Amino acid sequence: MPLEEIDRALQQSSMKLFQISNPPVRYWLLTDVMEKDEDDPLLLQARKDCAKFHPRVRLLSTLRDDGTWPISKQRKLAENSGPGQPVGWTYPTIIRNLYALLQYNTPTSERRVRNALEKVFSWQAEEGFISGPWTKAFPIPHWNGYTLHVLLRCGLEEDPRTQKLISWLLSMQRTDGGWNMPYLEDVRYLPEYRHMRVGKFMELMGTIDKSQFDLKKFDRVPSSIWATVQVVWGLVESPKWIRSQQVKRGAEFFLNRFFKRNYHATFYQSENNWTRLKYPPYFGSGLSALDILTKSGYGPDDERMERPIRWLLSAKSNDGLWYQSERPNPEKDQWITVIALRVLKRYRDRY
Repeated sequence: MPLEEIDRALQQSSMKLFQISNPPVRYWLLTDVMEKDEDDPLLLQARKDCAKFHPRVRLLSTLRDDGTWPISKQRKLAENSGPGQPVGWTYPTIIRNLYALLQYNTPTSERRVRNALEKVFSWQAEEGFISGPWTKAFPIPHWNGYTLHVLLRCGLEEDPRTQKLISWLLSMQRTDGGWNMPYLEDVRYLPEYRHMRVGKFMELMGTIDKSQFDLKKFDRVPSSIWATVQVVWGLVESPKWIRSQQVKRGAEFFLNRFFKRNYHATFYQSENNWTRLKYPPYFGSGLSALDILTKSGYGPDDERMERPIRWLLSAKSNDGLWYQSERPNPEKDQWITVIALRVLKRYRDRY
């Protein structure tokens, strides 16, 4: 791959993005792509601007003392009529908003932010996973990967509860290196459940003795690509685990399936998800996979990376930015662009 093309994209797109970006995007552009020192005037100004960034201020102002954010009346009624928190919208709202605050360069020492983290830990099961948000019948590994990403970025790796979550996630890794949604993406393929609606199946799993199913016997069923991406997204935030064999096996699983259709209809089955530019990264895409792979050390020495990197370069618009769709969304498009540039920078640095 011609290095000139990557270098040109890094130079031209970085300058374009710097001119138009909001403060948090500019902050990450300066740190991750332009590699400015901590005392650089541009970076110091970006940090000050982040503190006044309206979406950040609004999120903090609506965070309640109990660590939750308000959810709509309709969602609140649905949550209350079900099994209760963490099943429902309170849990995903907390995790998504905490992720946004991290992107906005928010110190996690703020009291109510700590309360939100404690709220999440309050839902931790004895086995180590965080219950919800869809069901209490079985754990959802990709949501736990997302939660782990947030916990680690908040500096909670040494917290015993975080360690317990990591241990559970690693215990759920399958023979092929990936992860899936237990019961929903293995047991459900048994003839007696195959034609059952997802909701009915989840309801059934909450009422029967699941110990009758030996999940290890379902290893012939492939893992879920996007569940694996989400779990590895969490694990790579750990300096201890980022170079581990467990992370490498997970990364290999989805790198070997780049551009391929996911086996499971329950989670982004179409191969088109690889080439859809999405933000935030918890919506699985080729860009989020590349962000994880390059963070894990994959680069031009691995020939499997060339085609995805070429795709990423080809997805850049003539004005130097990457766009989610033809319908403008300045905030998401800026985030997508800075992530794309971060991927290219890491890849280029490994030549």
